[in-house]
Amino acid sequence: MKIVMAIIKPFKLDEVRDALTSLGVHGLTVTEVKGYGRQKGHTEIYRGAEYAVSFLPKLKIEVAVPAVEAEKVVETIAAAAKTGQIGDGKIFVYSIERALRIRTGEQDEEAL
Repeated sequence: MKIVMAIIKPFKLDEVRDALTSLGVHGLTVTEVKGYGRQKGHTEIYRGAEYAVSFLPKLKIEVAVPAVEAEKVVETIAAAAKTGQIGDGKIFVYSIERALRIRTGEQDEEAL
């Protein structure tokens, strides 16, 4: 089992969710996060004063999938989230040692 974690631009969420749903992924977790990478933030003007925005708003999506499906999920997220502009985000994949569905007691892949 794997967790696929993607950091994406907020306006790409619906496209990513639709692409994952069409792939057969029915559950995901979305968290609003802030961060920066090569973008290094930007400056904005508010009421005539210029100020630096060091951390940009992003969304973190986490999807638990069987190991055999992880690569397809990565490819799907990458295709749906890509704009071709700096700041499109990153995708990380890591292993799950154990999973448990609290309601039924199902474990590991049955719990996904």
